[in-house]
Amino acid sequence: MLKIRLTDGSICNFEESVTVMQVAEQISNSLARAALAGEVDGKLVDISYLLTTDCTLRIITAKDPEGLDVLRHSTAHLLAQAVKILFPTAQVTIGPVIENGFYYDFVYPPGFTQDNLVEIEAKMLELVKVKQKVKRVVKEREEAISYFKNLGEKYKAEIINDVSESEPISLYSQGEFVDLCRGPHVPNTGYLGAFKLLKVSGAYWRGDSNNEMLQRIYGTAWPSKKELNEYLHQIEEAEKRDHRKLGKQLDLFHFQEDAPGMVFWHPNGWTLYTAIQSYIRGKLIEYGYQEVQTPQLMDRSLWEKSGHWDKFRQHMFTTNIDNRDYAIKPMNCPGRVQIFNQGLKSYRELPIRIAEFGLVHRNEPSGTLHGLLRARRFTQDDAHIFCTDAQLQTEIAKLIDLTFNIYRDFGFDNIEVALSTRPKERVGDDELWDIAEKALGEALSKKNIAYTVQEGEGAFYGPKHEFVLRDSIGRAWQCGTIQVDFSMPQLLGAEYVSEDGSKRIPVMIHRAILGSLERFIGMLIEDTEGKLPTWLAPTQVIIINITEKQANYAQSIEKILKKHGVRTETDLRNEKIGYKIRHHTLRRVPYMLVVGDRERHNESVSVRTREGDDLGTIPVSEFTSTVCAEIDPFSNQFGGTET
Repeated sequence: MLKIRLTDGSICNFEESVTVMQVAEQISNSLARAALAGEVDGKLVDISYLLTTDCTLRIITAKDPEGLDVLRHSTAHLLAQAVKILFPTAQVTIGPVIENGFYYDFVYPPGFTQDNLVEIEAKMLELVKVKQKVKRVVKEREEAISYFKNLGEKYKAEIINDVSESEPISLYSQGEFVDLCRGPHVPNTGYLGAFKLLKVSGAYWRGDSNNEMLQRIYGTAWPSKKELNEYLHQIEEAEKRDHRKLGKQLDLFHFQEDAPGMVFWHPNGWTLYTAIQSYIRGKLIEYGYQEVQTPQLMDRSLWEKSGHWDKFRQHMFTTNIDNRDYAIKPMNCPGRVQIFNQGLKSYRELPIRIAEFGLVHRNEPSGTLHGLLRARRFTQDDAHIFCTDAQLQTEIAKLIDLTFNIYRDFGFDNIEVALSTRPKERVGDDELWDIAEKALGEALSKKNIAYTVQEGEGAFYGPKHEFVLRDSIGRAWQCGTIQVDFSMPQLLGAEYVSEDGSKRIPVMIHRAILGSLERFIGMLIEDTEGKLPTWLAPTQVIIINITEKQANYAQSIEKILKKHGVRTETDLRNEKIGYKIRHHTLRRVPYMLVVGDRERHNESVSVRTREGDDLGTIPVSEFTSTVCAEIDPFSNQFGGTET
């Protein structure tokens, strides 16, 4: 008797061996129609996989992340098949799943055009309609190498050479097309169809610029046409909101090849930057932090002690001065520990909360750079808390509250939390990792905050909370982190005197809320389409005169508003009023005050918003009170919170 245990705990009994599909059919016809693959004792397999021994089985559908990956990877194979039919001389290389889609790399010297993508996509749809069966076969290593060499597919043969000797060499066929793949895949091409080819770009074989340039075709695939269309709409919206375009349009910043991955802030952009910095600085004071500043350049020995030289070296910029190796800091943590280490601390002084707007540099690959979102030079709003074991839970709880409060002030209410656990490459004892992971999990549970677990995604020195924000068009942005670290304080010699007089190692909590100020600003620009909330707008109010006769009145209002801390400008140009309103609407200025003779005589202003709303004519004093009430809660954060 064959016993198949399902994920709900129930058991299906069979007299003889069955496939995953047959199990699905026994459960329900609807499940069988939706089934894409199976998970047998934790291993993903094709729906045709034969179950011969007792096992635990999970039926995979498109609702599962693994099922979506199967759809996308199968669509990548469909793309490769279509390319080989239309362009027989093209060689196939690899076609992995990526976030929201897939790509496939080809060797095709003439190159593909956007017109070619239309042609390829049409062929893919033809192949979907014929519902070609997808078959898996396992071959001996040398047989598989010979097979692909005979096809002229030298890259596939090269890939096989790199596969572990213990791993079976599996090939998948659909029609006459055969590809090397671990699988699993959909049962036939008819399962596909909700896909779109997006763009073509260049990529080096194995990511090495010394190798041949390949043609990379990107695509996306979804379980349904509805989901596909929603994603394509999101892409369209994202293109409209591209922070690089808006940064230029709004005169916020620019990039140039003289400093790749590093931003040139313009006055408007720097105003935005410092407004955010000032807001965060107020929160630091409110929550009992001490602000510090640490060096940009520190000796190799410190980075060796912290573990960064061994675990993070490839991302560090280094130099040699006076026969000593230095690194430009990629992280702020080691410097903060050096501040803590100045003078022996008592348990009575803990917790000590040290914050810094820490400028860091990381050697990110040039191909990954993306404006403010992926840079080589950026500022972290991170902080470090040194506390006792007994204080750990309380401090984590305060950090969670602080993090959610700040996100809500920036207009983000859809916040997802994940717990990232120990990676394979790490420092510290497993016992300490157990304590740290437990503390982070319990802190979320006590606040009834739902979270997912990301196995192996923690930092090399400790597990962490990761906070993901959903923006106005549904995109996910990973921003803040709270990390518990028992290792680095020990590695760097941090100690405090405990109540019994003995020296103990403090717990170190790493936290960042915005993460990178640059990246957060890029995200804000895209989330708001450049229509920043009034308290963040570089210019909050613009005063527009109708004729020269109101120039002095406009300037007097400007003085009043500036006196109240409102970032105000006047537009006294000899241009038509409609032109000036359109100009400042495109600048995303929140409020436009139009003044003519009537407003001058009545000491009032005619108020318009960037959304085109006419708020009528109101006294200057009333508008001043209104705009200050909108701005002031974010400009003064020096409240009194118990620390």
